[in-house]
Amino acid sequence: MHAKPRPAATPAEALSAMDSLIAAHLLGQQEMAQRLGLNITDLLCFGCVLKSGENLLTAGDLAQHANVTTGAVTGILNRLERAGFVTRMPDPADRRRVRVAAVPSAVARVQELYGPYHDRLNTLFADYSPDEVAVLTDWFTRTTGLAHAYIDELRDRTPLAK
Repeated sequence: MHAKPRPAATPAEALSAMDSLIAAHLLGQQEMAQRLGLNITDLLCFGCVLKSGENLLTAGDLAQHANVTTGAVTGILNRLERAGFVTRMPDPADRRRVRVAAVPSAVARVQELYGPYHDRLNTLFADYSPDEVAVLTDWFTRTTGLAHAYIDELRDRTPLAK
C-alpha cells in the first residue's frame, strides 16, 4: 500500500492531537475498568500479565512493569485473584516465588470488551503504509520510554501535593 497524502502539521498541532488521544484513552480505560469491575491500576496490571503471555511474571516483575511498589502489587494481586482475573502459581525454578497467570475466562471477558476497539484500530492502521506504521511504532515506543523516564524524574525531584 502506498502512503496516502497527509495534511501538514506542526509539532504544536501534533502535541495537541496527542493530548486529545491521551485524554480519550484515559477515559476509555476508565470505562473498560468499570465494566470489568476493576480499578484502573488493577486493569493496568492485568494488562501487563496478558502482555507477558506464556512468560509468566513474578510479583516483582509485575511491580516493575506497572511502575508500582512491591507492597502495592501484593494488594493488586489479591484483588485480581478475588475477582477471578489471575491465579498465582509456584515458580518451578524457585519455590519461594510465585508466578502470575491470567485466568482464561477473564482473558475472554477482556478480549470481548477490547476486541471491537482493537478491530477498529487495525482498520485505521490499514490506511497507513508499512513504512508509516513503522514510524508510528517507533514514535510510540520512544515516547513511552520518554514518559517513563520523566515520571521517574518527577518522582525523584518533586514531592506530592498535599
